[in-house]
Amino acid sequence: MVDDYERITTHETTTERPVAPRRATVVEQPVESDTVVEREHVDSGPSAMTVLYRVVGLVFGLIQAVIVLRIVFLLLVANRDNGLVNAILAISEPLVEPFRGMFRLDRVSAHSGSVLDVAAVVALIGWTLIEMLVLAVIRLGSRNEHVVA
Repeated sequence: MVDDYERITTHETTTERPVAPRRATVVEQPVESDTVVEREHVDSGPSAMTVLYRVVGLVFGLIQAVIVLRIVFLLLVANRDNGLVNAILAISEPLVEPFRGMFRLDRVSAHSGSVLDVAAVVALIGWTLIEMLVLAVIRLGSRNEHVVA
């Protein structure tokens, strides 16, 4: 989105020179024109639609980051007694839960304790599709604006 605009003002000064008669024909001299273009750059800040677009992108980006961390922590058998690991797993659980049970296979476990949380992978795809839908609706709401992230 273009957040600022340029106002272009054109001043045109026209001066006419007297026409000097020539032998048998009269030829008019072309009119001389001086054009001055002034550009004023005004920064009015981002529009409300731009701010909304960015906030929605941020929220969904945080959701996706938490789910990716969940997938990585479970794959690498992270220590659940660690506060950060425990917090990420607790925060991501409600985000993954709606997508659990969509397929017969929700988890793939290895003998080492590594787990591929298939439901989390599906949730990551699902939240990304939801984000795309919400951002498309926001773009529809901004008729005269060009929203670019």
